[in-house]
Amino acid sequence: MDVGALVGGAVALVVGLLSWTQSRATNRRSDFMAITDRLDREVKEERTQRKLLTRAYLDLHRWARRVGPDTSAGPAPEPPADLDLTPWHL
Repeated sequence: MDVGALVGGAVALVVGLLSWTQSRATNRRSDFMAITDRLDREVKEERTQRKLLTRAYLDLHRWARRVGPDTSAGPAPEPPADLDLTPWHL
């Protein structure tokens, strides 16, 4: 066998292995960034919904404190329009 061909094949194998490892690292990094971006977005949305839910709860609590057992109870306050209540619907 030709020694030059063996050396060339070994070098090509090493270069291919290094480029494959580097591309896997790049893919993992981009996957990590995509996952963290999605999680950041979901946490921001959840915080917004929690603020709206807290506001609706406090409005309802204020209404309940104003309406006593001997007064005619008016309608309860409606929740904010942008509050997503789908997790509690059947």
